[in-house]
Parts: sequence; C-alpha cells; structure tokens
Amino acid sequence: MAIRYQLIERPPTALWNVLDDPSRFADWVVGTDESGPREGSWPELGSSLTYTVRLGPRVAEGYTVVRRYEPPQYLELEAHTGVGTARIAFDIRPWGEGTLVILDEHPLSGLGNQLHNVVLDALIQLRHRGMLPRLARLVAETNPEPEPADAGTGSPTRSRISGEAGHD
Repeated sequence: MAIRYQLIERPPTALWNVLDDPSRFADWVVGTDESGPREGSWPELGSSLTYTVRLGPRVAEGYTVVRRYEPPQYLELEAHTGVGTARIAFDIRPWGEGTLVILDEHPLSGLGNQLHNVVLDALIQLRHRGMLPRLARLVAETNPEPEPADAGTGSPTRSRISGEAGHD
C-alpha cells in the first residue's frame, strides 16, 4: 500500500474546486496527457472520466470511476488501465487554514495486483511525490490567497510610528 501526505495551503473547498473538474485531471495526475468526462456527472458516485497516457510515441487510454464521493472528506477512485485496476483514495482533512490530503493507492486487479510488492509501492510513492505537489500548486494557482484586509490602506507600520516619535 502506498500512502503519501500533502499539506495544501488552501481550505478544502479550494481543493474540491480542482477535484470536481474532470478537465483538470491531466493537469495534476502524473503521466496523464489529456482528460475529460466519460459517463455521468463527475465526480458523482459511478461517474467516470477518460484520459490518455503517453509513453514516448505510444499512447494508451484509460478511465477512472468514482467509487466513493463524500465531500468534503472522501473521494475514492478506481482507475482502469490496459494492465489492470487500482484503488486511489483521498482522505481530505481541514488543517488549520489549509488542507491535509492523505492519498492511498494500491492495485486491485491485473498485472499490478499480481506483481504487487514493496518495489511497486516504491514506484507508486515516486509518482505521488510528483503528483501531490502538482495538485497543491494547481489548487494555489486556481484559488489565490485573499488579500489581507488592511492591504493597500497605507496604514503606518510600527517602525514608521516609532521613527516619527523621535522628532519632537
């Protein structure tokens, strides 16, 4: 089982804005080239999206089905590739002003399941090391931090006030 954590410096709603968009899937899932809706209304239970994976000149197609959809905390997917299926589970937790994402992925069927071992888990971990930071960047880019309430008001700073106090 490959489990990885990522702290995202935005609230869970900002993360869900990205997870809810099937066209953004390829922007954060490592190895995916294009993505889009397949069946149903993503990410409702049972809905799916399709994607392509490019390995040099070769192109493979796959699809992912939503198996558990319980916002704001859980999203579980079943990815179907030409060599089998995998379970991808997101546990999404508020963490201060941000969001802690716990990603758990493991093969369910096919070649990946038959060959499942610590080496395969290590490869999945490497993929997650690229994928989760990409997801965090995308969430930050699509959900900018709000400006502080006093930004641009010209309010004096402490050092400016204390500097003026010596001119009596």
